[in-house]
Amino acid sequence: MKDMNELKALISLVDEPDNTLFEQVSQRIHAYGMEAIPALEDAWENTFDDNIQQRIIAIIHNIQQEHLYTELNNWANFGYTDLLKGFILVTKFQYPDLDTDQVTREVGRIIQEVWLELNNNLTALEKIKVINHVLYDINKFSGNTTNIQSPENFYIKNLLDSHKGNPLSLGMFYVLIAQSLKIPVYGVDLPKHFILAYADEVFEGDKKLKLDEEVMFYLNPFNKGAVFTRNEIELYIKQINIESRDTYFKPCSNTTMIHRMISGLIEAYTQLDNKQKAEELRYLLGALNKS
Repeated sequence: MKDMNELKALISLVDEPDNTLFEQVSQRIHAYGMEAIPALEDAWENTFDDNIQQRIIAIIHNIQQEHLYTELNNWANFGYTDLLKGFILVTKFQYPDLDTDQVTREVGRIIQEVWLELNNNLTALEKIKVINHVLYDINKFSGNTTNIQSPENFYIKNLLDSHKGNPLSLGMFYVLIAQSLKIPVYGVDLPKHFILAYADEVFEGDKKLKLDEEVMFYLNPFNKGAVFTRNEIELYIKQINIESRDTYFKPCSNTTMIHRMISGLIEAYTQLDNKQKAEELRYLLGALNKS
């Protein structure tokens, strides 16, 4: 068990004027991990020295980032079948105090709304019609067309608060709702857009479809779940003038979606010239490399 008295003594040295000594103190506090945060927050509340407060904030932030890296790495190695968990972890980059229970309850509420409208006699298209009705008509989810470049569009907290998101956040949300009800909807990693595929079989975890013929049809989560065919993907690929690849037509893994989410955030923060967040996200991206 870690010595909390020692931790309090270390925190009392955060005002150390010598930067080299302060770094040593900071590293020792860092070794306590998430257990140090309540004591650090208490120290922050009980000082009026702006320099000390800034130092405490920086230590807390570094601890949270390191913990998030570990959690995301564990997810990539052991828990990647749980897309909601991955979605929540990336959201914690911006909202470290996110109430995950509240998020889970809200997601569960929407899943139940869809479930109540389903029955075993529905066709694939009829099931999609039910999901679309619950998400887009009843709960009023929609694409954020006025501020589409904002990093906030990626996070599940903002999606649930505003019911607006970008193609990726709406698409991932759609996938986790559908898959929780054993409806085989998957993400498709299409460049500069994100779409969904309805497959005629359910695959566990990150196992990909072997043949694109197994995809029955595609969906656009940014356009109220509109259904379309492979031909429209081919036309889109020609319009943006890129070489066609099989991966643009096949379901992608949960890990691929989370990788794309972090990459999209890096691009969004870079455009805002927020170099610190972009660099932290590049570090976080490495957590998806399976050990």
